[in-house]
Amino acid sequence: MTDVRAVGPWADHAGAGSLRGAAAGAVMPLATRSGRPVPRPYYGGAEPRHGAFKILYVCTGNVCRSPIAERLTRHELTDRLGSRAGDILVESAGTWGHEGAPMESNAAEVLVEYGADSGGFVGRELLDEHVIGADLVLTATRDHRAQVISMGHAAGLRTFTLKEFTRLVKAIDPATLPEAAESPAEVAERARVLVRAAAALRGWLLAATPEADEVDDPYGAPLGMFRNCGEEIFDALDPIVTALTGVARVTV
Repeated sequence: MTDVRAVGPWADHAGAGSLRGAAAGAVMPLATRSGRPVPRPYYGGAEPRHGAFKILYVCTGNVCRSPIAERLTRHELTDRLGSRAGDILVESAGTWGHEGAPMESNAAEVLVEYGADSGGFVGRELLDEHVIGADLVLTATRDHRAQVISMGHAAGLRTFTLKEFTRLVKAIDPATLPEAAESPAEVAERARVLVRAAAALRGWLLAATPEADEVDDPYGAPLGMFRNCGEEIFDALDPIVTALTGVARVTV
């Protein structure tokens, strides 16, 4: 298979709050297997990251969307990895976070309906240390993504909206990722390769509309709206968790 790489035109597609300008130095892997990109160990100038893989979800208040995403992700990781679920750490914060607040009661109700744990949650305001420690930042909207990137810390190539990351992950052939393995280090390496591959695709695979990459805020809405939000987040998470772990969700 011929190994061909080319610089992708991220800047040409960049808009307000977009990562694509930040990713302009990344490399687009044009060689494919099964018609999909082969990820490469390319860091875009950032230092390689080590240790446990950490996901950070970000919304506005950290009481609705990001807590739902955090707890649903933990639930799905436990279902698929069992005792090894702790190999991937999951947290959340808000750009205007309600520091110390519980999640919204409707958000907690949605989590219960999915069988996920809603207990013990405490809201946090997004801090530099959260971004620095995260290997993957997934935001509810493009504005949240832009705010994370504006904090610096070389976050551009590891920050996506949740639905943007889902869209990119679906285009990556899982056979090109490292094998899902038993050790935490190997789990983390698979996850980091996935993030680099998704970053390389940005600017080449665009959403039908910018709004298609966003999850609307249900704050103050009735339970039905929270259920719609939970379903939207759950559907976006499924391909991500499958790609991260190499284990598909079991459906009955």
